[in-house]
Amino acid sequence: MPKFKYTAIDRSGKQKSGAIEADSREAASAELKGQGIFVTNLEISTGKGKGKGAGAVSGTTKKKRGIVLGPIINEKGLTVFTRQLATLITSGLPLLRAIEVLEKQERNVHFKAVISELAENVRSGNTFSDGLTRHPKVFDRLYVNMVKAGEAGGVLDVVLNRLATFMEKSLKVKGKIKSAMVYPTIVLAIAVIILTFLLIFVVPRFEEIFDDMLDGAALPLLTQIVLGASDFMVDRWYFILGILAVAYFAFKAFKKTPRGAFLLDKMLITMPPLADLFRKSIISRFSRTFGTLLSSGVPILDCLNITKNTVGNQVIANALETVHDRVKEGDSVSAPLADTNVFPVMVTSMIDVGEETGELPEMLNRVADTYDEEVDNAVGALTSIIEPIMIVLLALIVGVIVIALFLPIVGIIQNLTG
Repeated sequence: MPKFKYTAIDRSGKQKSGAIEADSREAASAELKGQGIFVTNLEISTGKGKGKGAGAVSGTTKKKRGIVLGPIINEKGLTVFTRQLATLITSGLPLLRAIEVLEKQERNVHFKAVISELAENVRSGNTFSDGLTRHPKVFDRLYVNMVKAGEAGGVLDVVLNRLATFMEKSLKVKGKIKSAMVYPTIVLAIAVIILTFLLIFVVPRFEEIFDDMLDGAALPLLTQIVLGASDFMVDRWYFILGILAVAYFAFKAFKKTPRGAFLLDKMLITMPPLADLFRKSIISRFSRTFGTLLSSGVPILDCLNITKNTVGNQVIANALETVHDRVKEGDSVSAPLADTNVFPVMVTSMIDVGEETGELPEMLNRVADTYDEEVDNAVGALTSIIEPIMIVLLALIVGVIVIALFLPIVGIIQNLTG
């Protein structure tokens, strides 16, 4: 029977840790819950005995983060933090005590320092949302505004649960898109490696053979092209690296310009075979973000502004800016959305029904659920299309080089037998 290490909160609000044997993680969690213990972290024991188990509390807290090159916390870590905070508050723990508990169990020293500052801010009498605004690189506008709305309405626990659910579903959709990109990326990388190996190490050997055996006789055009590419790569490799570096930085600079961002984002949602997948994932994100903000009590104009900045596509963002301006003038949401010609008719129709029935947040979340399923289908369809294309591409690359190298050999054999 596997052994699980846990960190938990008892009925008095004190943190405790220990180990329990159970058939599964769910069984261990249920047994601890039956003992009146609220689990904040539960991991299977590795049995290596390193002195600190899963969720063990460090004795010191680093207040200074120092220089952080990457993000302080990744999206998955922030999602776990939000879910744990929501669950602790829902269980009746005061906000400050809940933050202190999460600070003690956090193992990322940089994020631990952020949580410590959040606790100190609340301890000083400020609001939780005020502390979040001091860390814009960790907590975006959507996060801050939802917490602010929850504080204003006295339903912080409800809002945090909605926020955690939103982040979990968003993470799930992003994971599906990344998984769809893994296979073609690996095949493309293998193709580049094979092509480079052949041109640098294999083709030059054949070139020496041809020079010795053909005595300057003309080579087939395809062979000349392959030999020329090989000579260029061997002799001018630094030039190739320079071109790649310039192209990379030029692309990054172009992407940062408003015009460049718009054109690239438009390509993502219009050019097959990726357009269907990206369009559906963006609509899912828009609907989920907009619906979650509305249901949390954020004003509709603020919802549109926040959604515009978090949707992740400049074409959709421009459309939402137009919708924002028209709603500000007294228009509904569905009509200007339909006029942008960016959103599918099904989406604008469901939003229209939601406005008429007074259930717009619920309708937006239904749209998001529908498009989450559509993303699943799009990932499967894209994978089935890309796999044979990448295999054929790899075969063509290798095949062309092999044919180019064997054409002169065939000519030599024909001359010898003739």
